[in-house]
Amino acid sequence: MRSFNLAAVAMATTLFAAPAMAQTAPGQTSPGAPGQTMPGQADPAAPTGAAPQSAPPAAAASGPVSDAEVTQFANALTAVDKINKDTATPAADKQTQMAQAVTSAGLTPERFNSIATAMSSDTALQAKVAAAMPPAAPAGGAAPQQ
Repeated sequence: MRSFNLAAVAMATTLFAAPAMAQTAPGQTSPGAPGQTMPGQADPAAPTGAAPQSAPPAAAASGPVSDAEVTQFANALTAVDKINKDTATPAADKQTQMAQAVTSAGLTPERFNSIATAMSSDTALQAKVAAAMPPAAPAGGAAPQQ
């Protein structure tokens, strides 16, 4: 069975999620600013005649993971893990390289993150991804002799 590192998934998820959560468009305020709201949030001073809109849960919004996405995720995860372990690459450059690796594998960083999040509680998805992982290169880079 191919080795599979769930810790790499958790690490990759946090690397992609942190910058996205920190971004706000010009003119927007942070959600914690008193007396101010972000677009899509209910205004506390507004009349309460209409029910506030709520965002769907992330797992429901992302939908089921297709077999093609499992393969894309496995390939992206392998590339992200390799970039993360590369000590020659400056930490500041790794985020961009990982996002490019995910995109090159055919997923958006957001979809990659949603699959990684779903894996944390879905053992069947974990097994599918583990089975789709490309074979690890042998240590030393040489193929084993037979």
